[in-house]
Amino acid sequence: MKPSANKQYFVKQLLQWNSDDNKREMPWKGEKDPYKIWLSEIILQQTRVDQGLDYYNRFVTAFPNVHALAKAPETTVFKLWEGLGYYTRCKNLIATANYISTDLKGKFPDVYEEILALKGVGPYTAAAVGSFAFNLPRAVVDGNVFRVLARYFGMATPTDSIEGKRLFTGLAHELLDKNNPAAYNQALMDFGATVCKPQQPACAVCVLKKKCSACNSGSVNQLPVKEKSIKKKTRFFYYIVAEYKGEVYVRKREPKDIWENLYEFILLENNQPLPVENGKDWELLSALTGQVILETEHISGVYKQLLTHQIIYGQFIKIKLKKPLTLKGFEKVDKAGLALLPFPKFITNYLKDKAVSLNLF
Repeated sequence: MKPSANKQYFVKQLLQWNSDDNKREMPWKGEKDPYKIWLSEIILQQTRVDQGLDYYNRFVTAFPNVHALAKAPETTVFKLWEGLGYYTRCKNLIATANYISTDLKGKFPDVYEEILALKGVGPYTAAAVGSFAFNLPRAVVDGNVFRVLARYFGMATPTDSIEGKRLFTGLAHELLDKNNPAAYNQALMDFGATVCKPQQPACAVCVLKKKCSACNSGSVNQLPVKEKSIKKKTRFFYYIVAEYKGEVYVRKREPKDIWENLYEFILLENNQPLPVENGKDWELLSALTGQVILETEHISGVYKQLLTHQIIYGQFIKIKLKKPLTLKGFEKVDKAGLALLPFPKFITNYLKDKAVSLNLF
C-alpha cells in the first residue's frame, strides 16, 4: 500500500470507528460554547479525564459563563481548583477570564492566532477550542496523538525532540479532515485514550491493526520514543502548625516556586531529612518562633507528594504558643477560616487526616 493510501485508510477507519464504536462519554463532547470548551481543556492540561471531570462540573456550576468566573474572588477560584495541581493553570485561567470578560466584552476569540495568544493557551488547546467551537481546520497534537501516529506509521523519531515535534505536527495537519475537524480531532483523542493506550493497548480489537506498523512488527511497547528523562529534585518540608488561642498562622506562598498563591503554615525547608521525633527538644522550633514553646502537641508521620520535577517529603509539627508571633506575611485564622483557604495537596492530605482534624484546635 502506498504511503498516501495508507494515510487515507487511517483517516477512513478512524472516522468510521468514531461513528460506530466510540462510546466515550464526557460532558464537554459536542459542546459548542467556547467558554466551556476552553475551561475543560485548561482543566485537562496535565490531568487525567477521570480526575478532571468533577472539577469541570463544579466550575461550570459555580461559574456558568466567563463573566461569572471573572467576577469571582481569586481565593474562591483557587479553593475550587484545590487538588488539581499545576496551579499556574488556575492563575492563567483567572487572567484570561478577566481579559475576555473586560477587554473582549465576553466574546471569545474565534481566530486561531487570537486564541493562541490567550494566557495559558498553547497550540494544542488553541487547536481544540478552535476546531470544537468554531470548526477551524487545526489538528490537535498531544500525547495521545503522538502515540497513535508513532505506532501506526512506525515513527521512531523522539516525540520530545525538535525534529519529532515538527514531523508529528506536520503529519497530524496533513491527516486532518478539513471538512470536519472537530469530529476528526475528537476521534483521534478518544482513540488514543481508549484503544491505543499507553499500557495494555487494545490491539486485538483495533480497527487499524491490519495496517499498523507497530502491531505488525511487534514494536507497540517501544513506541512512541522519548529521548529525555525527567530528573526529580527532592525537597524536605517541615511545617510548624503554631496555635495561639484557637488560631494558627498561615501565609500565601510567594511567586516563582511551586504552589504559588496557595496557603501554607510556617515552613522550614531543609536539604535533607531532619530528626523531628523529639519535638519538645527541637531547638529549631524555638529558634524559628523566637520563643519557648508552650507545648508540642503532635508530630505527624511523613507525607509525600510527587510533582513533575520534584518529590516533596515532610512532616507537620503542631505546637502551642505562650504568646503571639510577629511574622511578616502571616495571618492568624481559626478552624472555620482554615476551611476557606486553598492549600496544596500536601497540606490538604494532612488536614483531612481524621486524627489531625479532631485535634488541630
